Amino acid sequence: MKKITQTQREQLLVLQQEEINGYHTYNRLSKIVKDPNNSKILKRIAGEEFKHYKTWKEYTQQEVAPDKWKIRFFFWVSKLFGFTFGIRLMELGEEKVQVEYASLLKAFPETAGVIADEDKHENELLDMLDEQSLQYAGSVVLGLNDALVELTGALAGLTFAFQDTKLIALAGLITGISASFSMAASEYLSTKSDESGQKPLLSALYTGIAYIFTVTMLILPYLLSTNYHISLAWTIFNAILIIAVFNYYISVARGYNFRQRFLEMASISLGVALLSFVIGNLIRVWIGVDI
Repeated sequence: MKKITQTQREQLLVLQQEEINGYHTYNRLSKIVKDPNNSKILKRIAGEEFKHYKTWKEYTQQEVAPDKWKIRFFFWVSKLFGFTFGIRLMELGEEKVQVEYASLLKAFPETAGVIADEDKHENELLDMLDEQSLQYAGSVVLGLNDALVELTGALAGLTFAFQDTKLIALAGLITGISASFSMAASEYLSTKSDESGQKPLLSALYTGIAYIFTVTMLILPYLLSTNYHISLAWTIFNAILIIAVFNYYISVARGYNFRQRFLEMASISLGVALLSFVIGNLIRVWIGVDI
């Protein structure tokens, strides 16, 4: 057996850890995936991960226990937020391990084969990812984006026009709920008239739910606080949080640029809110309303 340095041994132990984690994670995921072909692919990938583990073990002569917390984390993330998101998130973590592989390429000839397997795994995983929640991501974006742009702006305008949190919440709820039904109906008719292959009712449902969720998050501060300044700041924070979480999810699941998408969506929503704030103040002064 080839002698290895302490540094190389430490690097190989890191790779062993990743491979055994991958083996257990893919094995568990293969049992919850509905598509039989996808389940078969995951089981094969798990087997190859274990083969890589044994390859490095021959050099280190040491067993490495799987990281049970990490395995549970990726399993439940996949179960709760979708298989696509979980796998993509796991693949992002594995990209860091590629640095270890690159440094070992000259010293260990097996590394080239392992890298080739890992690249093949990534391509296979990306090809098999096809979930309903991502098929209708466009409908979710429509609901979220329209609610954020319309309601954040409306609440900013209403805040300085009414200056009463309960009155603002009432006006916002009426506007938001009415708009959610309107958007869902529009999405239903739009999907029905195109040839995207999506189900109109599901598209409308995703749009409506996304809209109502956003409305709830934006109006909640006005129901919990009596200070309209604090409520507005809290609402804007919630809007930024929704934009950040949603865009992170889509960026990971679809491989998009998070920073670019986040800044674009945030600037549009907050820009409209600022414009509405100015208009609301001007109208209040012009009409002479003093609440």
